[in-house]
Amino acid sequence: MSAARRFLTTCANTGDPRPFGTYEIRCSEDGRTIGGVDFHGTPDENGSVTIGYGLIPSVQGKGYASEALRALLAFARAHGVTSVEGDTDHDNTASQHVMAAVGMRLVAEDERLKYYKITWNARDQQLEASLCGRMVT
Repeated sequence: MSAARRFLTTCANTGDPRPFGTYEIRCSEDGRTIGGVDFHGTPDENGSVTIGYGLIPSVQGKGYASEALRALLAFARAHGVTSVEGDTDHDNTASQHVMAAVGMRLVAEDERLKYYKITWNARDQQLEASLCGRMVT
């Protein structure tokens, strides 16, 4: 419910956040929705976004969250985002593992949450883009 509320608030305050909105996670075998992944709004003035994700309990622990988060990070990077942040409760070791597995690093914690972040150098992104433009397909 909080993701839906956040999306509606974002739309009311700043308009449609596309492409930095909410996405369903679907099982490739049968197309059923098994969770969601989202940006908590558009990138800020520094090119940073915050993300969230969740799966239904029956599919947790099977790599779907890592796969979805990797795709979301690649999408963010391709759209010029320079850093992505996420957080999790101290006792949610599964989510901590997912963020670490995709390259996010623990950067802070408080009494409630652990905070993770991944940062890309804008110069490296420009180099990658220019190299991709020269690749023969």
